[in-house]
Amino acid sequence: MHLRITGRPEGFTLIELMIVVVIATILLSIAIPSYMAQVRQSRRTEAKTALLDLAGREESFFSTNGAAYTNVATSLGYSAWPVTTPNGYYQITFGGANGSCVAGQGAALGCDPNANAPNGPSYYLTATPVAASSQAGDTQCTSFSVDSLGNQFATGTYTSVQCWTQ
Repeated sequence: MHLRITGRPEGFTLIELMIVVVIATILLSIAIPSYMAQVRQSRRTEAKTALLDLAGREESFFSTNGAAYTNVATSLGYSAWPVTTPNGYYQITFGGANGSCVAGQGAALGCDPNANAPNGPSYYLTATPVAASSQAGDTQCTSFSVDSLGNQFATGTYTSVQCWTQ
């Protein structure tokens, strides 16, 4: 036998339900952009790691072959240029083998316009987001670059230092 006390009916009112929906919407509108920013930031690590790995391969090639770096992808353990990072968010391009990245030549050679590579054996590597990936929407750090002198560059609304230290 069920005993029911009369009075207020069981359940939620429409107003109570709407208050819960509004609170949940506010929390989600704060949490989702913050989460996406953290995801983009973590994916930048993939680009930086791939660039530094490739720079290390260039230095290894230089030390074993003497007088020059190489722009041949197969000599560095890759099939062809551009190289796509393991998770597919960035493409790495090679520019400026042997001194062709000098100030003022810029993007025509795949170099950063601010790059000032030496007039000798040198290289310039750039990682840019793959167009179809979610990383293409990252405006804070849109590309990363490293040269044979160990200089690190980045483009976007953040400075190079901010992009490389995050």
